[in-house]
Amino acid sequence: MIEAPFRSSVMTVRPEWIDYNGHMNMAYYAVLFDEAADEIYPFIGFGPDYQKTGFTTYTAEFHICYLRELHLNDKVTVTLQLIGFDEKRIHTYQEIWHEDGWCAATGEALGLHVDQSGPRVARMPEPIQAQLAKLRDAHASLPHPERAGRHIAIPRKT
Repeated sequence: MIEAPFRSSVMTVRPEWIDYNGHMNMAYYAVLFDEAADEIYPFIGFGPDYQKTGFTTYTAEFHICYLRELHLNDKVTVTLQLIGFDEKRIHTYQEIWHEDGWCAATGEALGLHVDQSGPRVARMPEPIQAQLAKLRDAHASLPHPERAGRHIAIPRKT
């Protein structure tokens, strides 16, 4: 059975991730999101050996919303929801959840399937698209995330 949403293993905020403000540096939120995605990639077909096929995935765009600070030794899990995909792209939404039940950050990504000989964006093999379809179907009952599709702007005063 496929989790809806997928939930990573428990991860711990490491000492080297703490900045001079005493909380986790902004860059390491992306690390947590990335490590969680790596946990579901083998199910999709993008496991550690996939790049040996001459293909891989690149992140084209990633948006993070920082909601609450994380600190040394905090335990978190990361959820991942497949928003959509086509033959060359994958759109995902993630949330970092503290063990006490609050959301620390959200992340939204657009991933590309890449032929490394170019490199250039390329069509995903049918078995991978089939696995993504299974994930999409498992996540179909989830509501569209409120924070998905956000953009950065300073509203203009009229």
